[in-house]
Amino acid sequence: MPYRRSDSDTWWASYTDASGKRVRRSTGTENRKEAEAVEAKWKLEIHQQQKWGQQPTRTFDELMLAYLKATEGVKRSSERDLFSAKRLYPFFSGKELGSLAPSDIRAYIEYRRTEGVQSGTINRELGLLSAAINYARMELEWEIPNPVTGRRLREPEGRVRWLTEEEANRLIKQAESQLRAPYLADFIRLALNTGCRLNELLGLEWRRVDMERRIFFLSEEHTKSARRRSIPLNNQALLALSNRVAYHKQHCPESPWVFCHKDGTRLMAVKKSFAAACEAAGIEDFHIHDLRHTCAAWLVTKGVPLPQIRDLLGHSSVTMTERYAHLAPETVRAAVSRLDGMSRFGHGEHLVSH
Repeated sequence: MPYRRSDSDTWWASYTDASGKRVRRSTGTENRKEAEAVEAKWKLEIHQQQKWGQQPTRTFDELMLAYLKATEGVKRSSERDLFSAKRLYPFFSGKELGSLAPSDIRAYIEYRRTEGVQSGTINRELGLLSAAINYARMELEWEIPNPVTGRRLREPEGRVRWLTEEEANRLIKQAESQLRAPYLADFIRLALNTGCRLNELLGLEWRRVDMERRIFFLSEEHTKSARRRSIPLNNQALLALSNRVAYHKQHCPESPWVFCHKDGTRLMAVKKSFAAACEAAGIEDFHIHDLRHTCAAWLVTKGVPLPQIRDLLGHSSVTMTERYAHLAPETVRAAVSRLDGMSRFGHGEHLVSH
């Protein structure tokens, strides 16, 4: 019979599994009758497994409950996982995992496409299902198939919109005239010259800035990839931070935040003032994240190797950085020009241009 534990609000079950091992686990419910039903189901599955070697039936609902509970507060994407799970539930709820087939995955893809959902979103949703199945196979030893494997949809190349130097100067000039946003010009300068993400800059604290060594630090909790990295400061980035130092001395010397309001509280958004500056500068179809793209594009056109750009931007692999490679055709041109000295063409043979 289910029992209570002083450290839990739910009813617990105690039974011997098919291998003879004593198992104590929560039924996941505070209702005694539901707990009795859950315990009875588990014991029936063990009996069937012992007597006929029959594997217990697992459902999608059991899988998601187990996976989301195990990864809550552990995965950085747990909030996004919960959102994806809500999209999966209407289609997969009640389905037995042992009977899931590639046809079910194809049907889900079609179902989401009819709702106008993009390939990237569908991939994230199916990625959650796949991760949950792999977790259950590895950690819970469930003998279930993974029909998601190999069915990732092709996604369009990521958007790359960047500014010329003249456009950037125009934008900064207009940002300086945004009286209600005295931080905006320095935010833009720092983003253009470090390639940092919006939240990496808005969450920057003075204790992680070393002006003398011309560097600031991002630890795991501050980055999207959960990897530490250091950001070197060129003259423009240093100018932006020096401006922020002067602002703090005048208005909020006790504030720990680099970008803050006059009362010292952390700045949470720059979207409205940024849009106003873009409009005033005559710059269309340009978002805050495109400042990061601009930094990468400028570095590529200056001949900086992709691995170095990857490290600065904090990409998990150089594949993400390769989206900017086409901006440096001179690199490829220099490579093929080395073939000019080869004498593979016979005497008197020439390349003909059409």
